[in-house]
Amino acid sequence: MKIGTHSYLFLEFWSDDSLHVLDAAAGFGLDFFEIGVGDDIHFSAAKTRGRAESLGLELVISPGGAWPVECDLSSEDDSDRQAGLAWHKKQIDLANELGAVAYCGSMYGHTGIVRKRKPPHGELQQSAEKLHELASFAEKRGVCIVLEPMSHFRTHLVNTPEQVMRLIRLADHPNLRVLLDTYHLITEITDYGEGIRSVGDCLWGLHMCENNRGVPGTGIVPWDEVFGTLKEIDFDGYLGMESYYSGSEFAWKRGMFHNVCPDPEAFIRQGMEFMKKAMV
Repeated sequence: MKIGTHSYLFLEFWSDDSLHVLDAAAGFGLDFFEIGVGDDIHFSAAKTRGRAESLGLELVISPGGAWPVECDLSSEDDSDRQAGLAWHKKQIDLANELGAVAYCGSMYGHTGIVRKRKPPHGELQQSAEKLHELASFAEKRGVCIVLEPMSHFRTHLVNTPEQVMRLIRLADHPNLRVLLDTYHLITEITDYGEGIRSVGDCLWGLHMCENNRGVPGTGIVPWDEVFGTLKEIDFDGYLGMESYYSGSEFAWKRGMFHNVCPDPEAFIRQGMEFMKKAMV
């Protein structure tokens, strides 16, 4: 298994001044590094790629920055769906420039958009059709599309492993995989083991997040069940730590009102120690 972390443990906006963070990640012996991207995040892909490659770090990106609300693959408006497709293709081109192995997130809709009504007929199918096109586009660029179910506080479309697998079957493309986030799942499922098993070979990785976004192993996520199931299925993918740096206003802006990550390096040290013991 590969262990990594997210740029958001350290900072809000990735830039050319952030390359030292990759040095720190590599110093901890991490295998990969996830970078939040969006319209408000600007950096040289060549510089970030060069530093990561020199350190032996794989890169992953996710749409955590500014993402126009009209760019939504699930929208009832076809022009919004087309805008969403174009926007995500731009992120995939960035992933290709970075040499990133995957583009992860809730690309099936729009993070933060929760439509509180019974899903209209065809909503998921519309998203699936655009995801098929997106996956084909990404495959030609060597980038895997990894879909992440999120809690019902963040999206109405895909909250559970069962729902994401239904979407993948509808989209019907081999370049679609799944990322399960233990933080999001805490409000959506009651059996983590069954949730992980239900994804099967589509499981690309997990965000190893505590129920309060704190260090893995310090909360109520059933980690024995999580790691026991990963061993059972001989999982050999990506395990990433994700939280928001709380030593600045960033965590507050993301709706995290408690001090879960004041020291990113301490967070990573403690999280790695816990995960490595659990994987034995």
